[in-house]
Amino acid sequence: MEDLKNRYLSLCVESLKAPNACIVEVLAENMSSDGSLKLTGNDRLKHGDRLADDDMLVLTKTLNGNAAIKGLDLAYNCITDKGAVYVADLIQACESLQSLDLMCNNIEADGADVIAKSLHKNESLRKLRMTGNKIGNKGAMQLATMLQINATLEEVDVSDCDLATESVIAFAIVLHNNRRIHAINVSRPLLFSLQEETTVHMAQMLKVNKTLRELHMGKHGMTDTGVERLCEALKFNFSLRYLDLCCNRITRDGAKSLSEVLKQNGTLEILDLSFNRIEDDGAVYISEAVMHPHSKLKALSVTSNNIGKTGLMSLSEAMRLNSCLTHVYIWGNRLEEPVCVDFSQLISSGRLLEEHTDVSPYEVDSHVCLAEASHGLRRHYYWTSRYGKDRDSSNSALALITSESLALQIYPVLHS
Repeated sequence: MEDLKNRYLSLCVESLKAPNACIVEVLAENMSSDGSLKLTGNDRLKHGDRLADDDMLVLTKTLNGNAAIKGLDLAYNCITDKGAVYVADLIQACESLQSLDLMCNNIEADGADVIAKSLHKNESLRKLRMTGNKIGNKGAMQLATMLQINATLEEVDVSDCDLATESVIAFAIVLHNNRRIHAINVSRPLLFSLQEETTVHMAQMLKVNKTLRELHMGKHGMTDTGVERLCEALKFNFSLRYLDLCCNRITRDGAKSLSEVLKQNGTLEILDLSFNRIEDDGAVYISEAVMHPHSKLKALSVTSNNIGKTGLMSLSEAMRLNSCLTHVYIWGNRLEEPVCVDFSQLISSGRLLEEHTDVSPYEVDSHVCLAEASHGLRRHYYWTSRYGKDRDSSNSALALITSESLALQIYPVLHS
């Protein structure tokens, strides 16, 4: 790392550019055990400005050909299409780079095009995160085209990128034949149709894809009809482990369709239904599925679903009868006292660990209440501690680790 720091400073002198204090500080530290460099722009413990395009030029030259760099986190900086050209050069020059996080920069369609073309022949990068860059339909189409050629990428995140119907469908079509992608996030596209074309195409893909393990389709405006199409496909899919349908328009009928899948398909382990409206009836359907001996569901999020006492108590009863379900998130529903007492008993008995739910019991005047706890399925997706690492690794988001066992694990790595 000391050599990298000296190389960076000398290149700054050659380029007549003042060194960025953040880069100097990171290069002066010992490299993390996984060989990643964290140069995020929202870390308040670091000094200096957020990285701009000129910083990327010098940084790219500094890291060029360095075999020790396995991951590069450039989230929350000010990289534009010009800087994306330098990032593309680094992808081609650094053959050891396996993870690249460009979340929430200012990269648009042209920058996405350059990055996509740099990945056509790349054989090292496994994870690409473009979250929050407004690459639009044009840029997303270039990335989808790249996935037809690239044979090494395993995780792609293009959520909040202003995708349109055409580009989401393009990703679905590519995944018909792509056998390397294990996780994809296409949440929050800009859709102007009520026909749910994107959901229909994703359902068709799930019928034939046997390698996808994680699918995020939040904020798709999905209704019960769309969920029904997905569920029809999931009855024939035995590879998907993590299904994220948060922030849609799913009601009790959609929950009933999902419950039938959980009873028949024993592979789904994580289900995120946060910010829908399944209400009591929907929660009862899901609870009945959890109690079914064929269900292998390990994590369930139903936050903010207008669920009352009947639905929440059925979930607590399901947890008592099925030890497989270990993570439940219920905040934002109608937490009446019987519900509070039930979940308090689950937590006090050790059946539900406090770090595995988003509520924490307390007592006032002999009445049991539940407070919100800062836990969740994807706690570190956008959020990270601003004053250092989160010491309580048990609060980290649930994720599927790509391995032969496909075990559900807690991982402490902060995303952003």
